[in-house]
Amino acid sequence: MNFAKSRLLPLLQAAAMRMTSIQNAGLAEVCPIGIIDFECWEWPQGVGLYGLLKCQGEAGQMDCLRLIRGWYGRRLAEGLPPKNVNTMAPMLTLAYLAELDRDSGQLARCEEWAEWIMHDMPRTREGGLQHVVSGEANEQQLWADTLYMTVLFLAKMGVLLQRADYVEEAIRQWLVHIKFLADRKTGFWFHGWTFHGNHNFANARWARGNCWITAGTVDFVELIPLPAGVRQYLLDMLAAQVSALADCQAADGMWHTLLDDTSSYVETSATAGFGYGILKGVRCGYLDRKFASVGERALAAVIERIAPDGTVQQVSYGTGMGSDLQHYRKIPLCPMAYGQALAILLLSEGLALAN
Repeated sequence: MNFAKSRLLPLLQAAAMRMTSIQNAGLAEVCPIGIIDFECWEWPQGVGLYGLLKCQGEAGQMDCLRLIRGWYGRRLAEGLPPKNVNTMAPMLTLAYLAELDRDSGQLARCEEWAEWIMHDMPRTREGGLQHVVSGEANEQQLWADTLYMTVLFLAKMGVLLQRADYVEEAIRQWLVHIKFLADRKTGFWFHGWTFHGNHNFANARWARGNCWITAGTVDFVELIPLPAGVRQYLLDMLAAQVSALADCQAADGMWHTLLDDTSSYVETSATAGFGYGILKGVRCGYLDRKFASVGERALAAVIERIAPDGTVQQVSYGTGMGSDLQHYRKIPLCPMAYGQALAILLLSEGLALAN
């Protein structure tokens, strides 16, 4: 496929600017903090800020760093919420910002939160990070989301502070989550696992949960030094997942919100995350080049779902653990910061292909 910079760049800029103005238009929220408004400190905003950071070089006249610094200034002045898996997500970009600005105060704050992960964050059996979130302890539960929301930050801090213990714990968490969440039958990942009964809840092969793995793995293997065997193991898991994704991609380039259920709606944030991970994986040599066309079809599909004002459409709201598959089919659709960010990341990879 041919992608022109003259088309991709304005879309990236519009999606980035639209992210900063997202507000709740009346949807009843289940999170006590609220996860729609961009001016909240939660995981959608954390993913959004990471997307802004990564697109800084392509943003043209839009000063993403100024927007990021302003957001953190306002949130820190308000005071931060309690620490958990999801409120940890904005710390990833703050760690990058502290490094860039050589801000010892911000770095110390990041270290405080990383130390909480290491010593105080609840663990499940076998030492996995319990998916505790705002308002829910989720006792003895592992969720695929945790790797992107918390473990990427811990890995970044390990590299930044030269803390081998942080790096080793990040690697361990990736492996523990693979053990309990990777579905060896299909190559996909289950949304979650509970040690209360030892099962994968609804056995949901949920698209966005899977996209956190695709998009997260290509960044994780780039971020930290990995033993050769572990690195290859993670890349083999990625290749198995992407092969399965290639087999169930819809004709229009999208993926269904339940990957193996064509009666469920197609969903843009997951499609964008898959496209980003696949295109970056091919570009970096992590994946076979035969998968490039899969990522390119995803890019074309996401482009078609970006409105003129930059809103990324057909994005599902934050999705808690479902006890049945109908839970995932009925999640409402609305603009979300992570939908904007994942589209931005995919568009950035598209620019590497552009003519």
